[in-house]
Amino acid sequence: MSSPLRLPRSLRASVALIAAAGVVVGLGACTAEDPAPEVLRPVTAAPDAPLTVVGDADDSGASVAMSGSLFRSSPVAVLAPSGDVAAQELGAEAAVALGAPLIVAGSGAQPEIERLGSSGVLAVGDLAEDATSGLPDATTVVRADHAADVARVTGADVADAADADPAAAVARVAGLAAPDAGASPTPSAGSSDDALPSTAPAAAVPGAHALATDAGSSLAAVATARAAGVGVTVVPEANPDPRASADAVAALHEAGATSTIAVGTAYADDPTLEGRIRTAATGDQLPGGGQLVLPGKRYVALYGAAGTGALGVLGEQGPTEAVARAKAQAAEYQPFSDEPVIPMFELIATVAAGSAGPDGDYSSEVPVETLQPWIDAARDAGVYVVIDLQPGRTDFLTQAKRYESVLAQPGVGLALDPEWRLGPDQVPLKQIGSVSAAEVDATTDWLAGVVRDRGLPQKMLVLHQFRLSMIQDRASLDMSHPELAMLVHADGQGGQPDKQATWRALHADAPAGLAWGWKNFIDEDAPMLTPEQTMRDVSPVPDLVTYQ
Repeated sequence: MSSPLRLPRSLRASVALIAAAGVVVGLGACTAEDPAPEVLRPVTAAPDAPLTVVGDADDSGASVAMSGSLFRSSPVAVLAPSGDVAAQELGAEAAVALGAPLIVAGSGAQPEIERLGSSGVLAVGDLAEDATSGLPDATTVVRADHAADVARVTGADVADAADADPAAAVARVAGLAAPDAGASPTPSAGSSDDALPSTAPAAAVPGAHALATDAGSSLAAVATARAAGVGVTVVPEANPDPRASADAVAALHEAGATSTIAVGTAYADDPTLEGRIRTAATGDQLPGGGQLVLPGKRYVALYGAAGTGALGVLGEQGPTEAVARAKAQAAEYQPFSDEPVIPMFELIATVAAGSAGPDGDYSSEVPVETLQPWIDAARDAGVYVVIDLQPGRTDFLTQAKRYESVLAQPGVGLALDPEWRLGPDQVPLKQIGSVSAAEVDATTDWLAGVVRDRGLPQKMLVLHQFRLSMIQDRASLDMSHPELAMLVHADGQGGQPDKQATWRALHADAPAGLAWGWKNFIDEDAPMLTPEQTMRDVSPVPDLVTYQ
């Protein structure tokens, strides 16, 4: 059975004198002559920095770090045992009701309570004796082992935890209503129910928002954020990138925070985190939701050029009709995919040419004005777009920069086709072209910079290949850009045994992290695979299937 409270020595003596005199009066009661007890409030503030990371691996350290980030002082603190999800969730409900930080027992807990200047501590759960023994004698410690105890002390409608699943508990705590700064003091002034100081929550901290993984170590920190009136967006520990979830992107955009507190070990020592949060806060959503191209989605594309069917099926109709065709083609794959299947255009922007042309590069550049209606139609219909470069004698970076205004738009990626990357004395169709890994790296580095500097969602970067020689020194490709999802597109055509052999050969010694694309040639394959066969017989299952 829980002990209801431990009073300071001076208060115990006062209670004894009152009882001896036969005076029936609550410890916090006041007479007509006595003023009501002072109602104390915590002092809170948002961190000055645009990003604060609470990356502690243990729940106690994370709780102390969050308390230090938001609370300058607090007349009351809530204390819960480490590793006990149910007790911490109960403590979270108490903390949010009181507008007080939730501290998890550990080496830093008592110093943090002293820093806060807390004269009252609500101790929840099965705490060791030494969890509070080092606090100053003047500190009042009230024990609350069960929901009924917490309800009595806080006046809140509190229930025992539904389960001990950490992720579910973190989500429930993040969803607790923020405390009302205008609510009656807790405990009520003059109450004799317990000995905690009479407190009321501070006003919600403006301009701050928390991003937290659903790990159990985040629970107390999330509770403290809610106690300070700070909104919390929870993401899976297994996929903590704030760009990955449509809900997270929407929540961060709606929050409009000037200061974000990131909670979770995944965020410790991550130099890209601030940029990813800033990107998520734009609210831009890619087709299928969120701001990541891959993983978690699959794509089915139509390949071709605007205004002509000679270069692929995409141009056999106008933009509106092409959208309908791409959606219908993608829908045929959905029954065979556990991931959402996104329709896509691969839109040729530069075409390898038989003549040198005015600039001598054997590549014809399609005007941006010709591409834009296709991009607009795709964007409005939830279709992803990749523009394709066939550079001739020039290099990929030079051509990509010509289309920066297109690539600066969300939902538009880039494809490099080395078959048409020629040497200074070469012409199209006389040989198979190739590109060095260094040239690819220069292009991806530039494109990643466009994404980063403009706060854009991740972009797909497609590398077409059907011979190993087409990408020289492929193993050395720079795969370090989180702004890009890099994909090798196997372009082999003909009989299925030959296509499968090409597929396997291209996978050999490929850099880790590459996604993979498969092309179904409508006229050249013998036979062309159906959607079911493509998903069943091609292994690993392709992330992108293109029709040409």
